[in-house]
Amino acid sequence: MRRRSQTSVDDTPAPTDDPKPQGKGRPTPKRRDAEGKRRQPVSAPKDRKEAYRQMRAKQAAERDKARRGMLAGDERYFPARDKGPARKFARDWVDSRRLPSQYFLPFSLLILLATWIPWPMEIRAQVLNLVIAVGWPIMMIGVLFTSVYVAWKVKRQVAEKMPDESLRGVGFYAAMRALQIRRLRFPPPQVLPGGKPVPPKR
Repeated sequence: MRRRSQTSVDDTPAPTDDPKPQGKGRPTPKRRDAEGKRRQPVSAPKDRKEAYRQMRAKQAAERDKARRGMLAGDERYFPARDKGPARKFARDWVDSRRLPSQYFLPFSLLILLATWIPWPMEIRAQVLNLVIAVGWPIMMIGVLFTSVYVAWKVKRQVAEKMPDESLRGVGFYAAMRALQIRRLRFPPPQVLPGGKPVPPKR
């Protein structure tokens, strides 16, 4: 009996005092699996109407992002006609000056409003004759002269300062910008009249 009892005691495994952990009990996840779990699940549209709504929302977000980029002067969001150092030089050259051609549209609007005012017949005839005979020809000559001068000047300076840039359309681009009201120019002016940079909006 004593021999059987001793054998039973000897066969029992002794407890271990080793504090070392035996592992997490599960395999370490791969990096791509962990990143996949953090991603938001993409819900597929239920029907065609929902898919169209999602597409319109995405397009609206992209247009808003592009508009904000253009307002900030980020050339990545500019149309092709506004990209390049030559076009930027033309914009800054025009925006840094007060040119007679930029007052053409306000002057035309003023004439249109003057025709709507219920003047007495005699005064109305005198005003219209003065505008048509004097004001309008002077304005048209000023616009034509300014457009030709701006196109010639900008092309010449681009050729001198940027000999590797193409001159195609640069003069016309500058002349058309000079016809626009400053507040309505797009991309927005980055310089003030006189050449100083436009201060950032707060």
